[in-house]
Amino acid sequence: MKIKVIGAGLAGCEAALKLANLGFSVELYEMKPQRFSPAHKSPLFAELVCSNSLKAARFNSAAGLLKWEMEVLGSVCVSAAKETAVPAGGALAVDRDEFSKIITEKVKNHPYITVLNEEVTEIDPDTYTIIASGPLTEGKLAESIKSLCGEEYLNFFDAAAPIVTAESIDKNRVFSASRYDKGEGDDYLNCPFNRQEYEDFHKELIAAERAKLHDVDAPLKVYEGCMPIEVLASRGLDAARFGPMKPVGLKDPNTGHRPWAVVQLRKENKEGTLYNLVGFQTNLKFSEQKRVFGMIPGLLNAEFIRYGVMHRNSFINSPKLLDPDFSMRKYPKVFFAGQISGVEGYMESAASGLVAAIGVANKINGEPRCEFPEYTMIGALCGHISASSSADFQPMGANFGVLPPLEEKIRDKQERYEALARRSADWFNLNFK
Repeated sequence: MKIKVIGAGLAGCEAALKLANLGFSVELYEMKPQRFSPAHKSPLFAELVCSNSLKAARFNSAAGLLKWEMEVLGSVCVSAAKETAVPAGGALAVDRDEFSKIITEKVKNHPYITVLNEEVTEIDPDTYTIIASGPLTEGKLAESIKSLCGEEYLNFFDAAAPIVTAESIDKNRVFSASRYDKGEGDDYLNCPFNRQEYEDFHKELIAAERAKLHDVDAPLKVYEGCMPIEVLASRGLDAARFGPMKPVGLKDPNTGHRPWAVVQLRKENKEGTLYNLVGFQTNLKFSEQKRVFGMIPGLLNAEFIRYGVMHRNSFINSPKLLDPDFSMRKYPKVFFAGQISGVEGYMESAASGLVAAIGVANKINGEPRCEFPEYTMIGALCGHISASSSADFQPMGANFGVLPPLEEKIRDKQERYEALARRSADWFNLNFK
């Protein structure tokens, strides 16, 4: 029996390798390099499209706990991330090309995985299949998914941040620091605004011309976690300053004071030759990005090697369709994984691939479904996609707010987070180590 996995993104690669390592034969379908989506550029698998950050690294953070749980389950994405990490303060950021190369080689060299570079156009509900085609699924495959799901198929939009060269940044205008001195001092470059500079920038940002969106067949629906900076700024003068441009935890050594606002630049590769604008996902026209983002202190002559882009993302209304193991209730041999399933974020997508693979293996072997408790981060994500009661279902990333409270009330936030993480770790250590 061969199991079909559609898509070689993070979720698809995790699923394929997990199944192959369990002894199952896998056919992994990937349309690249024959065809690329509007957001994908690299022929490699597990391509990181938006940011090179995989969020917080520490165990007592929601993102860190998720990665720890995944590592216990044998995640290739977590191991590749640690191998290709670049300095990013308290975050785990990677050299995206090296990250993808490692995963691509592991997938292509596994004896139980057959890679088929072709586009899938139809889903057979009687064949064990993991649909990890990503949030840009379109064409005949999208129509086949619609047919399986009925009308419970939704669309939203996602945006990517620009990348600039390090040598084009005016080092006299920026300073190196991580918020609250976390990590190494040069993890981030900070572009400080005074009040007048910020207000001038805000005025031009909200007035700048935006790119035309193509193939829009529904009202624009932007997920909060990937809000374009110009959309956020339009909510009020201080909206961006209280968001990605918040200056807290930073002191400008040139003035001795905290800036009015700041744009942080994070290393995009190990060599430190490229930096991305943290939190600056955007849909501005390229010429407007050059003009407006050139107003950021230190970026007047910045060389943009990638401008921000916005593209259509798709996800299913999974609480009406999926069980906690990411299988369809109506078609139990069909599984979803990745952002199309209703999780949000790189590692969340990869984790869903692991869960789906375990679900397939258990069904084929006639074993009970693996139940991840709701107090684990993976279990909470499984609960979100299968049992969310929200009338307007939206993708969800790892956060401590989705976990049930502790029996003992702990006032200190960091101590509470540590206790939440330890509660999950106790279960994983008992069941998987």
